[in-house]
Amino acid sequence: MVSADGHPAGPPAGFDGLPGGVAVSHLRVYDWPADDGVCGGTPHLHLVCSEAYVVTGGRGAVQTLTASGYGVTPLAPGTVARFTPGTVHRLVDEGGLRITVLMQNGGLPEAGDAVLTLPSEYLADPRTYAAATAVPADASEEERERFVRARRDLALKGYRALREADGPEPLAAFHRAAAALVRPRLGEWRERWRRGARAAAEATGEQLDRLERGDVSHLAEAAVRAEEPSDRGRYGMCGRLDVYRGR
Repeated sequence: MVSADGHPAGPPAGFDGLPGGVAVSHLRVYDWPADDGVCGGTPHLHLVCSEAYVVTGGRGAVQTLTASGYGVTPLAPGTVARFTPGTVHRLVDEGGLRITVLMQNGGLPEAGDAVLTLPSEYLADPRTYAAATAVPADASEEERERFVRARRDLALKGYRALREADGPEPLAAFHRAAAALVRPRLGEWRERWRRGARAAAEATGEQLDRLERGDVSHLAEAAVRAEEPSDRGRYGMCGRLDVYRGR
């Protein structure tokens, strides 16, 4: 279909997800102590999504591990810390740490774009990995907490092995194992990306095209939306999450 001036009419130049196709959640970092005396969450990485922490309360840190080495970033109210895919990260709670989490590619993290640093024997087979990481849906609250704590402690074993490794190969091997685990989901992820982050970027491109032609019709389609969390207190990898409807 084309408009009267010969330009493609196309669909309305809009996107109804969060700006840029991101995902947002509110996080209360676990205050459970691990056997090293450090309180906090489960170390893991993302394969295609960058992540940002906007610290809103309390204090803590995020430990990170990349091919460049190990690091610690302090977190306090007002800090915005961000990192790219491939960064192994472990959140540390030093007292009431509260964070608003922004995730690139809304929908992909919820669809499994995260691999925990389990010992290598748990990474070779997707079923073995799932059995060690998927929180039982029909378990009681007490059982769910016990499972999540055990999952965190198991991931810490693999994390310490990566931190203490001599040379880059163990981390590279973990990257390869993580990629193999998620490969069966890539078709679904690509479709979520098309409907989300890609659609958001394409909407901007269409709006620029319209403005260039003197077409301001998309401004008449302006809308206001508000949303409450769709789930509160969900057990996440790093803490209890208030999450919003997936896009």
